[in-house]
Amino acid sequence: MSGSTFEEEIGYARAVIDGDWVHVSGTTGFDYATMTISDDVVEQAEQALRNVEAALAEAGCSFADVVRVRYLLPDRADFPPCWPALRRGFGDVRPAATMLVCGLADARMKFEIEVYARRPA
Repeated sequence: MSGSTFEEEIGYARAVIDGDWVHVSGTTGFDYATMTISDDVVEQAEQALRNVEAALAEAGCSFADVVRVRYLLPDRADFPPCWPALRRGFGDVRPAATMLVCGLADARMKFEIEVYARRPA
Protein backbone atom coordinates (compact mmCIF):
# COMPACT_ATOMS: atom_id res chain seq x y z
CA MET A 1 0.00 0.00 0.00
CA SER A 2 1.34 3.43 -0.92
CA GLY A 3 -0.90 5.62 1.19
CA SER A 4 -2.91 6.81 -1.79
CA THR A 5 -6.50 7.51 -0.83
CA PHE A 6 -7.49 5.84 -4.11
CA GLU A 7 -6.36 2.46 -2.77
CA GLU A 8 -8.84 2.64 0.10
CA GLU A 9 -11.64 4.25 -1.90
CA ILE A 10 -11.45 1.85 -4.84
CA GLY A 11 -10.15 -1.28 -3.08
CA TYR A 12 -6.78 -2.21 -4.53
CA ALA A 13 -3.08 -2.30 -3.63
CA ARG A 14 -0.30 -0.31 -5.27
CA ALA A 15 1.65 -3.54 -5.69
CA VAL A 16 1.09 -7.24 -5.15
CA ILE A 17 3.83 -9.83 -4.66
CA ASP A 18 3.02 -13.22 -6.17
CA GLY A 19 5.96 -15.55 -5.61
CA ASP A 20 8.82 -14.21 -7.72
CA TRP A 21 6.61 -11.63 -9.43
CA VAL A 22 5.68 -8.10 -8.45
CA HIS A 23 2.67 -6.52 -10.13
CA VAL A 24 2.55 -2.74 -9.76
CA SER A 25 -0.88 -1.25 -10.37
CA GLY A 26 -1.47 1.60 -12.76
CA THR A 27 0.38 4.47 -11.11
CA THR A 28 -0.11 8.14 -11.92
CA GLY A 29 1.74 11.33 -11.12
CA PHE A 30 -0.02 12.05 -7.85
CA ASP A 31 2.24 12.92 -4.95
CA TYR A 32 0.62 10.63 -2.40
CA ALA A 33 1.96 12.59 0.57
CA THR A 34 -0.04 15.66 -0.47
CA MET A 35 -2.52 14.07 -2.90
CA THR A 36 -1.65 16.76 -5.44
CA ILE A 37 -0.78 16.39 -9.11
CA SER A 38 1.12 18.69 -11.46
CA ASP A 39 -0.48 20.04 -14.62
CA ASP A 40 2.72 19.18 -16.54
CA VAL A 41 2.85 15.73 -18.17
CA VAL A 42 6.63 15.39 -17.75
CA GLU A 43 6.38 16.19 -14.04
CA GLN A 44 3.57 13.66 -13.79
CA ALA A 45 5.73 11.02 -15.49
CA GLU A 46 8.65 11.75 -13.16
CA GLN A 47 6.40 11.53 -10.07
CA ALA A 48 4.79 8.34 -11.35
CA LEU A 49 8.26 6.82 -11.75
CA ARG A 50 9.13 7.81 -8.17
CA ASN A 51 5.89 6.20 -7.01
CA VAL A 52 6.65 3.00 -8.93
CA GLU A 53 10.24 2.98 -7.66
CA ALA A 54 8.98 3.20 -4.06
CA ALA A 55 6.53 0.32 -4.61
CA LEU A 56 9.24 -1.82 -6.19
CA ALA A 57 11.66 -1.06 -3.35
CA GLU A 58 9.11 -2.20 -0.77
CA ALA A 59 8.88 -5.48 -2.68
CA GLY A 60 12.66 -5.88 -2.77
CA CYS A 61 12.99 -4.85 -6.43
CA SER A 62 14.23 -1.97 -8.53
CA PHE A 63 13.78 -0.73 -12.09
CA ALA A 64 16.49 -3.25 -13.04
CA ASP A 65 14.02 -6.06 -12.26
CA VAL A 66 11.20 -4.74 -14.47
CA VAL A 67 10.36 -7.04 -17.38
CA ARG A 68 7.15 -5.40 -18.66
CA VAL A 69 5.85 -1.85 -18.66
CA ARG A 70 2.61 -0.36 -19.93
CA TYR A 71 2.14 3.38 -20.46
CA LEU A 72 -1.35 4.89 -20.62
CA LEU A 73 -1.90 8.45 -21.82
CA PRO A 74 -5.03 10.32 -22.91
CA ASP A 75 -3.06 12.32 -25.49
CA ARG A 76 -0.48 10.58 -27.70
CA ALA A 77 1.30 13.91 -28.27
CA ASP A 78 2.24 13.91 -24.57
CA PHE A 79 4.28 10.70 -24.87
CA PRO A 80 7.49 11.93 -26.62
CA PRO A 81 8.16 14.67 -24.03
CA CYS A 82 8.19 11.90 -21.36
CA TRP A 83 10.80 9.78 -23.13
CA PRO A 84 13.87 11.28 -21.39
CA ALA A 85 12.39 10.48 -17.95
CA LEU A 86 11.44 6.98 -19.07
CA ARG A 87 14.89 6.43 -20.57
CA ARG A 88 16.49 7.40 -17.24
CA GLY A 89 14.45 4.70 -15.49
CA PHE A 90 14.42 1.95 -18.10
CA GLY A 91 17.08 2.75 -20.72
CA ASP A 92 19.54 0.13 -19.50
CA VAL A 93 16.82 -2.34 -18.53
CA ARG A 94 14.92 -2.49 -21.84
CA PRO A 95 11.67 -4.10 -20.60
CA ALA A 96 8.95 -5.10 -23.04
CA ALA A 97 6.75 -2.00 -23.36
CA THR A 98 3.42 -0.87 -24.73
CA MET A 99 1.87 2.60 -24.90
CA LEU A 100 -1.91 2.93 -25.06
CA VAL A 101 -4.00 6.02 -25.70
CA CYS A 102 -7.04 5.94 -23.42
CA GLY A 103 -9.06 7.95 -20.94
CA LEU A 104 -7.83 7.93 -17.34
CA ALA A 105 -9.89 7.93 -14.14
CA ASP A 106 -9.36 11.63 -13.37
CA ALA A 107 -9.22 14.44 -15.94
CA ARG A 108 -6.11 15.84 -14.21
CA MET A 109 -4.18 12.65 -15.00
CA LYS A 110 -2.06 12.82 -18.13
CA PHE A 111 0.22 9.81 -17.55
CA GLU A 112 -0.15 6.38 -16.00
CA ILE A 113 2.33 3.49 -15.81
CA GLU A 114 1.95 -0.16 -14.85
CA VAL A 115 4.93 -2.50 -14.39
CA TYR A 116 5.69 -6.16 -13.79
CA ALA A 117 8.97 -7.11 -12.16
CA ARG A 118 10.70 -10.34 -11.26
CA ARG A 119 12.18 -10.41 -7.78
CA PRO A 120 15.92 -11.05 -7.67
CA ALA A 121 17.03 -14.46 -6.46
